[in-house]
Amino acid sequence: MINQQKKNRLLILTIFSMSFIPFLIALGLKSNPEILTGSTNNGQLITPLVTTERTDFRGFDKFSEDNIAELPGHWLMVNVIPSSNCNDICLEALLKTRQLRLMLNKELPRTRRIAIVFKEPASDMASQWWLKDALLWRLRSLANKQDNSLYLNLLHEKNQLDAALVSKLIGTENRAFAVNSDLIRIKPSDSLVNKITVIRKGNIPDGMLFLMDPLGNLMMQYEPGFDPYQVKSDLMHLLKISQIG
Repeated sequence: MINQQKKNRLLILTIFSMSFIPFLIALGLKSNPEILTGSTNNGQLITPLVTTERTDFRGFDKFSEDNIAELPGHWLMVNVIPSSNCNDICLEALLKTRQLRLMLNKELPRTRRIAIVFKEPASDMASQWWLKDALLWRLRSLANKQDNSLYLNLLHEKNQLDAALVSKLIGTENRAFAVNSDLIRIKPSDSLVNKITVIRKGNIPDGMLFLMDPLGNLMMQYEPGFDPYQVKSDLMHLLKISQIG
């Protein structure tokens, strides 16, 4: 009986300790970001890490307000839209993070995608951004020159997806599901805008990307035109060594 009680206590202590290990690792990375230097080097490590608060993030629209509770405890791929427009570089960056998240396979549930929208765009324009984010991947085909040409054409903000083309792209799929982008759109607080501005030394380009850990730390940044395969390499390394989120 005594031996069994000792085993039970040991099991409880082990489970209790395991629940804290991921957070201790994350705190260690925050205090000693140089641990990552040399092994996670496709992007630029932000040193020291910049901490955000959950109050820095507000839903841009109803979809985002309904899903913003998904953000805590996840690794975030953070697209930035610094102006009231989203040009071809900006839109392709959104599509790259969509591709990137799918490439994570079994690690996908540990991540979320967000877009920080600095300035209020026209509602119809923003609707096109999210619609293109949901659908344009269907046209990204190097093997089919016609589809790829249409894809490149639609990257330009002035060229819009109309109802006929949306129906053609969706085909027999459920429309409500097909047009739904998993991208959570964020209105940043003034504090968050200032933090990003300081990181970027005042230059926030279209199409750049941040990685944020589950504790809300901005920890890596990538310039416009980033390679999703290189970002994947960095992110997989971070997921492996942290086991958090």
